[in-house]
Amino acid sequence: MERLIDRVAIVTGGGGGIGGAAARALAREGASVLVVDIDEAAAGRVALGIDQAGGTAAAFRADLSEEADVLATIAAVAARFGRLDVVHNNAALTESDFLTRDTAVTDLALDVWERTMAVNLRSQMLMCKHAIPLMVRGGGGSIVNMSSGASLKGDRTRTAYGASKAGVNALSMYVATSHGKQGIRVNTIVPGLVITDAVRAHLDERMLAGLGKATLTPYLGQPEDIADLVVFLASDQSRYITGQMIVIDGGMSAHVGLGGDD
Repeated sequence: MERLIDRVAIVTGGGGGIGGAAARALAREGASVLVVDIDEAAAGRVALGIDQAGGTAAAFRADLSEEADVLATIAAVAARFGRLDVVHNNAALTESDFLTRDTAVTDLALDVWERTMAVNLRSQMLMCKHAIPLMVRGGGGSIVNMSSGASLKGDRTRTAYGASKAGVNALSMYVATSHGKQGIRVNTIVPGLVITDAVRAHLDERMLAGLGKATLTPYLGQPEDIADLVVFLASDQSRYITGQMIVIDGGMSAHVGLGGDD
Protein backbone atom coordinates (compact mmCIF):
# COMPACT_ATOMS: atom_id res chain seq x y z
CA MET A 1 0.00 0.00 0.00
CA GLU A 2 1.02 3.60 -0.58
CA ARG A 3 -1.21 5.56 1.75
CA LEU A 4 0.91 8.71 1.86
CA ILE A 5 1.66 9.49 -1.79
CA ASP A 6 2.46 13.20 -2.28
CA ARG A 7 2.55 13.79 1.48
CA VAL A 8 5.45 15.38 3.35
CA ALA A 9 6.40 14.32 6.86
CA ILE A 10 8.76 15.45 9.61
CA VAL A 11 10.02 12.85 12.07
CA THR A 12 11.80 14.26 15.10
CA GLY A 13 14.26 12.05 16.90
CA GLY A 14 14.43 10.41 13.51
CA GLY A 15 17.94 9.06 14.00
CA GLY A 16 16.91 6.73 16.82
CA GLY A 17 15.32 3.30 16.92
CA ILE A 18 11.64 4.23 16.92
CA GLY A 19 12.13 7.47 14.96
CA GLY A 20 14.18 5.72 12.28
CA ALA A 21 11.60 2.96 11.93
CA ALA A 22 8.82 5.54 11.63
CA ALA A 23 10.71 7.55 9.00
CA ARG A 24 11.32 4.42 6.93
CA ALA A 25 7.70 3.29 7.25
CA LEU A 26 6.34 6.69 6.21
CA ALA A 27 8.67 6.73 3.21
CA ARG A 28 7.59 3.23 2.15
CA GLU A 29 4.04 4.53 2.07
CA GLY A 30 5.06 7.29 -0.34
CA ALA A 31 5.81 10.24 1.94
CA SER A 32 8.82 12.49 1.53
CA VAL A 33 10.45 12.64 4.95
CA LEU A 34 12.59 15.21 6.72
CA VAL A 35 14.54 13.21 9.32
CA VAL A 36 15.34 15.56 12.20
CA ASP A 37 17.69 14.75 15.07
CA ILE A 38 20.20 16.49 17.31
CA ASP A 39 22.61 13.77 16.12
CA GLU A 40 23.13 14.85 12.52
CA ALA A 41 25.08 11.72 11.58
CA ALA A 42 22.31 9.44 12.83
CA ALA A 43 19.68 11.41 10.91
CA GLY A 44 21.88 11.23 7.82
CA ARG A 45 22.16 7.45 8.03
CA VAL A 46 18.39 7.05 8.20
CA ALA A 47 17.81 9.47 5.31
CA LEU A 48 20.47 7.76 3.20
CA GLY A 49 18.90 4.37 3.82
CA ILE A 50 15.52 5.69 2.70
CA ASP A 51 17.02 7.14 -0.46
CA GLN A 52 18.84 3.88 -1.22
CA ALA A 53 15.57 1.98 -0.81
CA GLY A 54 13.92 4.18 -3.45
CA GLY A 55 12.24 6.68 -1.13
CA THR A 56 12.71 10.41 -0.65
CA ALA A 57 14.28 11.83 2.48
CA ALA A 58 16.58 14.53 3.78
CA ALA A 59 18.37 14.90 7.11
CA PHE A 60 18.33 17.99 9.31
CA ARG A 61 20.15 18.70 12.55
CA ALA A 62 18.18 20.53 15.25
CA ASP A 63 17.82 20.87 19.01
CA LEU A 64 14.05 21.15 19.09
CA SER A 65 13.96 22.47 22.62
CA GLU A 66 15.18 25.74 21.05
CA GLU A 67 12.54 27.77 19.20
CA ALA A 68 15.06 29.04 16.65
CA ASP A 69 15.88 25.45 15.67
CA VAL A 70 12.18 24.60 15.34
CA LEU A 71 11.67 27.61 13.05
CA ALA A 72 14.68 26.49 11.00
CA THR A 73 13.21 22.98 10.73
CA ILE A 74 9.89 24.26 9.40
CA ALA A 75 11.69 26.55 6.97
CA ALA A 76 13.81 23.62 5.78
CA VAL A 77 10.84 21.35 5.07
CA ALA A 78 9.04 24.17 3.25
CA ALA A 79 12.10 24.98 1.14
CA ARG A 80 12.86 21.35 0.31
CA PHE A 81 9.38 19.90 -0.20
CA GLY A 82 6.99 22.87 -0.40
CA ARG A 83 4.42 21.65 2.09
CA LEU A 84 3.89 19.71 5.33
CA ASP A 85 1.25 17.08 6.03
CA VAL A 86 2.55 14.93 8.88
CA VAL A 87 4.56 15.63 12.02
CA HIS A 88 5.71 12.78 14.22
CA ASN A 89 6.98 14.32 17.46
CA ASN A 90 9.25 11.56 18.69
CA ALA A 91 12.31 13.36 20.07
CA ALA A 92 12.98 12.66 23.75
CA LEU A 93 15.80 12.21 26.22
CA THR A 94 16.59 8.50 26.42
CA GLU A 95 20.29 8.39 27.30
CA SER A 96 20.89 5.94 30.14
CA ASP A 97 23.35 8.23 31.98
CA PHE A 98 20.80 11.05 32.01
CA LEU A 99 17.88 8.86 33.04
CA THR A 100 19.78 7.58 36.08
CA ARG A 101 19.74 11.17 37.38
CA ASP A 102 15.93 11.31 37.06
CA THR A 103 15.07 10.17 40.55
CA ALA A 104 12.39 10.51 43.22
CA VAL A 105 11.31 14.13 43.63
CA THR A 106 13.21 14.73 46.87
CA ASP A 107 16.50 13.89 45.16
CA LEU A 108 15.72 15.35 41.76
CA ALA A 109 18.18 17.97 40.48
CA LEU A 110 16.50 21.01 38.98
CA ASP A 111 18.64 20.87 35.82
CA VAL A 112 17.37 17.32 35.15
CA TRP A 113 13.76 18.46 35.55
CA GLU A 114 14.21 21.49 33.30
CA ARG A 115 16.13 19.69 30.55
CA THR A 116 13.59 16.87 30.54
CA MET A 117 10.70 19.30 30.18
CA ALA A 118 12.52 21.23 27.46
CA VAL A 119 13.28 18.23 25.27
CA ASN A 120 10.31 15.96 25.95
CA LEU A 121 7.51 18.53 26.20
CA ARG A 122 8.58 21.99 25.04
CA SER A 123 9.90 20.58 21.76
CA GLN A 124 6.51 19.06 20.98
CA MET A 125 4.71 22.28 21.83
CA LEU A 126 7.06 24.31 19.63
CA MET A 127 6.72 21.88 16.73
CA CYS A 128 2.93 22.08 16.95
CA LYS A 129 3.05 25.88 17.22
CA HIS A 130 5.13 26.39 14.10
CA ALA A 131 4.11 23.39 11.98
CA ILE A 132 0.36 24.00 12.10
CA PRO A 133 0.30 27.21 10.02
CA LEU A 134 2.18 25.46 7.19
CA MET A 135 -0.05 22.40 7.46
CA VAL A 136 -3.21 24.53 7.37
CA ARG A 137 -2.01 26.26 4.21
CA GLY A 138 -1.76 22.83 2.59
CA GLY A 139 -5.25 21.80 3.63
CA GLY A 140 -4.58 20.18 7.00
CA GLY A 141 -2.65 17.24 8.30
CA SER A 142 -1.88 14.86 11.13
CA ILE A 143 0.35 15.35 14.18
CA VAL A 144 1.38 12.20 16.01
CA ASN A 145 2.89 12.92 19.42
CA MET A 146 4.90 10.36 21.37
CA SER A 147 4.15 9.84 25.03
CA SER A 148 4.92 6.87 27.29
CA GLY A 149 3.24 4.41 29.61
CA ALA A 150 5.14 6.26 32.32
CA SER A 151 2.64 9.10 31.86
CA LEU A 152 -0.25 6.98 33.12
CA LYS A 153 1.12 5.37 36.28
CA GLY A 154 3.57 6.43 38.95
CA ASP A 155 6.95 4.92 39.75
CA ARG A 156 9.70 5.48 42.33
CA THR A 157 12.09 7.04 39.81
CA ARG A 158 11.99 8.93 36.47
CA THR A 159 9.72 11.57 37.98
CA ALA A 160 10.59 14.23 35.40
CA TYR A 161 10.21 11.82 32.48
CA GLY A 162 6.75 10.69 33.58
CA ALA A 163 5.57 14.25 34.24
CA SER A 164 6.86 15.46 30.86
CA LYS A 165 5.04 12.68 29.03
CA ALA A 166 1.83 13.37 30.95
CA GLY A 167 2.16 16.92 29.66
CA VAL A 168 2.34 15.54 26.12
CA ASN A 169 -0.99 13.78 26.66
CA ALA A 170 -2.68 17.03 27.67
CA LEU A 171 -0.94 19.05 24.95
CA SER A 172 -2.30 16.74 22.25
CA MET A 173 -5.88 17.07 23.45
CA TYR A 174 -5.66 20.86 23.65
CA VAL A 175 -4.10 21.23 20.20
CA ALA A 176 -6.63 18.80 18.68
CA THR A 177 -9.46 20.83 20.23
CA SER A 178 -8.11 24.18 19.07
CA HIS A 179 -7.28 23.23 15.48
CA GLY A 180 -9.59 20.37 14.50
CA LYS A 181 -11.84 22.53 12.35
CA GLN A 182 -8.78 23.63 10.38
CA GLY A 183 -8.20 20.05 9.32
CA ILE A 184 -5.49 19.30 11.89
CA ARG A 185 -5.71 15.96 13.67
CA VAL A 186 -3.56 15.36 16.75
CA ASN A 187 -3.17 12.01 18.48
CA THR A 188 -0.83 10.58 21.09
CA ILE A 189 0.91 7.22 20.98
CA VAL A 190 1.45 5.79 24.46
CA PRO A 191 3.99 2.98 24.06
CA GLY A 192 4.99 0.42 26.61
CA LEU A 193 8.19 -1.57 26.42
CA VAL A 194 9.81 -1.28 22.99
CA ILE A 195 13.17 -2.95 22.46
CA THR A 196 15.57 -0.32 21.17
CA ASP A 197 19.29 0.19 21.73
CA ALA A 198 18.46 2.88 24.30
CA VAL A 199 16.24 0.46 26.24
CA ARG A 200 18.89 -2.25 26.24
CA ALA A 201 21.38 0.28 27.59
CA HIS A 202 19.52 0.67 30.88
CA LEU A 203 17.60 -2.62 31.25
CA ASP A 204 19.48 -5.85 31.77
CA GLU A 205 18.24 -9.27 30.63
CA ARG A 206 16.76 -10.06 34.04
CA MET A 207 14.69 -6.88 33.99
CA LEU A 208 13.60 -7.51 30.40
CA ALA A 209 12.52 -11.04 31.32
CA GLY A 210 10.42 -9.69 34.18
CA LEU A 211 8.76 -7.14 31.93
CA GLY A 212 8.18 -9.87 29.38
CA LYS A 213 6.16 -11.82 31.94
CA ALA A 214 3.93 -8.78 32.44
CA THR A 215 3.33 -8.48 28.68
CA LEU A 216 0.32 -10.41 27.40
CA THR A 217 1.68 -11.01 23.92
CA PRO A 218 4.29 -13.77 23.45
CA TYR A 219 6.81 -11.20 22.19
CA LEU A 220 8.04 -7.76 23.21
CA GLY A 221 7.48 -4.58 21.24
CA GLN A 222 9.73 -3.60 18.36
CA PRO A 223 10.22 -0.16 16.78
CA GLU A 224 8.34 -1.34 13.69
CA ASP A 225 5.21 -1.92 15.82
CA ILE A 226 5.17 1.76 16.73
CA ALA A 227 6.03 2.78 13.15
CA ASP A 228 2.99 0.93 11.79
CA LEU A 229 0.74 2.87 14.15
CA VAL A 230 2.39 6.16 13.14
CA VAL A 231 1.62 5.40 9.49
CA PHE A 232 -2.01 4.60 10.29
CA LEU A 233 -2.47 7.82 12.27
CA ALA A 234 -0.76 9.82 9.52
CA SER A 235 -3.00 8.39 6.80
CA ASP A 236 -6.59 9.08 5.80
CA GLN A 237 -7.54 5.68 7.23
CA SER A 238 -7.63 7.41 10.62
CA ARG A 239 -9.39 10.56 9.42
CA TYR A 240 -12.06 10.36 12.17
CA ILE A 241 -9.56 9.85 15.00
CA THR A 242 -8.24 12.89 16.82
CA GLY A 243 -7.50 13.95 20.38
CA GLN A 244 -6.90 10.37 21.43
CA MET A 245 -4.28 8.55 23.49
CA ILE A 246 -3.61 5.16 21.91
CA VAL A 247 -1.80 2.67 24.13
CA ILE A 248 0.44 0.13 22.38
CA ASP A 249 2.08 -2.04 25.02
CA GLY A 250 1.33 -5.70 24.38
CA GLY A 251 -1.45 -5.57 26.96
CA MET A 252 0.86 -4.67 29.86
CA SER A 253 -1.52 -1.98 31.11
CA ALA A 254 -4.62 -4.16 30.71
CA HIS A 255 -4.16 -6.15 33.91
CA VAL A 256 -3.27 -5.68 37.56
CA GLY A 257 -0.43 -8.18 37.62
CA LEU A 258 0.68 -11.69 36.83
CA GLY A 259 1.96 -14.06 39.47
CA GLY A 260 4.26 -17.05 39.35
CA ASP A 261 5.06 -18.28 35.87
CA ASP A 262 1.76 -17.11 34.32
